[in-house]
Amino acid sequence: MHKIFLSFALLFLSLTSFGQKATTDKKLESQIKQLIQGFQGDVGIYVHHLKKNKEVNIQGDSVFPTASIVKIPILVGIFDKIEKGELQLDQQLLYRASQRYGGSGLMQFFKDSTQVDLKTLVALMLSYSDNVTSIWNQNLAGGGVAINKLMSDLQLAQTRVNSQTEGRKPDWERYGWGQTTPKEMADLVTLIRQGKVVSPKSSDQMYRFMGNMFYDERGLSQIPSTVKTASKTGSLDDVRNEVILVNAPKGDYVFSIFTKNNTDKSWGKTNEAEVLTRKLSKLLWDYYQ
Repeated sequence: MHKIFLSFALLFLSLTSFGQKATTDKKLESQIKQLIQGFQGDVGIYVHHLKKNKEVNIQGDSVFPTASIVKIPILVGIFDKIEKGELQLDQQLLYRASQRYGGSGLMQFFKDSTQVDLKTLVALMLSYSDNVTSIWNQNLAGGGVAINKLMSDLQLAQTRVNSQTEGRKPDWERYGWGQTTPKEMADLVTLIRQGKVVSPKSSDQMYRFMGNMFYDERGLSQIPSTVKTASKTGSLDDVRNEVILVNAPKGDYVFSIFTKNNTDKSWGKTNEAEVLTRKLSKLLWDYYQ
């Protein structure tokens, strides 16, 4: 049944590309191009209004480091294993201090031999961008090779896990943990929203997890709190990324903004890329609503 559903999803994707081919929103494209003028770094933006089927693609097919947005493909890998009966959200796991890893997240502060369930691992990975649980989930999902096969099956040619993945050392050295394009990541979130990743039930559960973000100071801050969203951010010193699907009153829209080689490497709300992300999100909300 799983294979039949996946084959149907692939057929849908290849034949319809989310329905009829989207047309470019020239007016919005002009406004976004004006917004990003002078940005000190490389920026890629993809926007798609799903109801109107209009898009803006500005370097949206260029490859960028994912940073923590790689955790969305890892999420897909976990739910693929759940669908196959190889994992369960309520199964108990044992955290060991030897798994401790720096950076973002909370599990690095847990005591050795703390018992947790898989649902907690997934929630921490998404909501708090927890690195310990993300690495753990990547391994539980079968590693980068298995996750990359799922991305390939979804016809996402550039979305890949690189870290701890056989044959991807050069990509890891260039892009870090993962790589993608703004359009492919927006497409992946859209497929999850439409119930076309793994299964309708799994997609629904993934979408719920992606709707509980602790880090909401960027694009999410410009969207009313009463509006449902699914999102993920990613950050490195010279990288700031965000992908958001908005269940807006006048129709769903998805956008992603990826940046790299940023001159401003500061950490905080005044970072140039984070300011740009907020401006883009506000522009889109005002434009569509």
